[in-house]
Amino acid sequence: MVTDHDQTGTVRPLTLDWVSRHLEVGERIISTEVLHGGITAEMRKLTVGARDGRARQLVLRTFVDVEFAADWLSREAGALSLLAGSGVPAPGLVAVDAAAVHCEYPSLLMTHVPGRTVLGNEGVEARIPALARQLVAIHAVRPVERPREYVALTTADTVVVPRVADAAVWGAAIDVIRTPAPAYEGRFLHRDLQPGNVLFDESGGRITGVVDWAAASWGPADLDVAHCAVSLALLHGPMWGLRFAAAYEEAGGVLAAAKSERLYWQVRDALASSEEVQVVSQPWREAGRTELTTRVVEERLDAYVTALMETLG
Repeated sequence: MVTDHDQTGTVRPLTLDWVSRHLEVGERIISTEVLHGGITAEMRKLTVGARDGRARQLVLRTFVDVEFAADWLSREAGALSLLAGSGVPAPGLVAVDAAAVHCEYPSLLMTHVPGRTVLGNEGVEARIPALARQLVAIHAVRPVERPREYVALTTADTVVVPRVADAAVWGAAIDVIRTPAPAYEGRFLHRDLQPGNVLFDESGGRITGVVDWAAASWGPADLDVAHCAVSLALLHGPMWGLRFAAAYEEAGGVLAAAKSERLYWQVRDALASSEEVQVVSQPWREAGRTELTTRVVEERLDAYVTALMETLG
C-alpha cells in the first residue's frame, strides 16, 4: 500500500526530467492535475502543449513504497503494448521505468483516455450489459505471448468472516475453495475489471476506456466475471452481482459448464473481498458514496456470499 501519497499536482524533479525526455520535440508540460480514486498508486494527468498551440494529455502512474511495484508496472506495460490495435479502449504506452532507474519511484507514462467513472446506482441496469460486452471483448484478445498465470488473491485460511455473517454459510463457502481449482480454458484477463476501472462517456451509457492493467494475467473467464460481479454486489446490492454472470453469457461469453465450477470461482473472488472491505470501500466513499460504510459493505458481502451458496451450491 502507498504510505506517502503526494496530493499535490507537482511532478517530482527526476520524474519530470524522465517524462520530458519522452515528449515530442517542442512539447512541454503546461499543467498537472491529481486524479483521485486509486488505491495503490499516485495518478496525475499531464497537459502537454506544443509550440503551435496544440495540447494533449498524458497520465503518469507512480507507485510509492509499494512492494511489488516493478512487477505490476512491467505487467501493465506489457498489457498496454499487447492491447495496442486490439479494439479494447485501453491507454497507449508511452514509457515505463518499472525499476525506478530514472525516476524517484517506479513510474509509467501513458496516453490519457477520456471519460469518467460512474459509481452511482442510477443507470446501473444499463451499465451492466455494457460492462459484460467489454469483458467479452477483453477475453477475445489472443496474445502472441501469454501473460503470467492468474493469482487467486485468497486462501481458505486467510478469509475474514464478517461479524454480521452466518458462520455456517461462510464455513461452507470456505470449504468450497479448499478443493482443487477446476480445470479451465485460459483467457486473457484484466483481473481487476470493476466500475472504478471503467470510464464512460458523459451520458454514462458508452464505455470509453478501461484502465489499470497492472494485474493482467492468464486464467479462467469465470474469475474476471466473478471479480466484477462482487464489485457490483458491494456497490449496488447483491442482486446486481448475480445479474452480471448472466449478462456476460448474454453478451456471448462462455463460463464453466458445471454449477460447482462456477461456484468455485464466484465464491473464491467473493471471499477474497472479505480481506479488503475497508480498502475497497474507502475510495467509493471519497467518490461520493458516503453511505457505503464498512459495515454496509460487509452486510452486502455476506448477503452476496449467501446468495451464491443458495443459487449455485
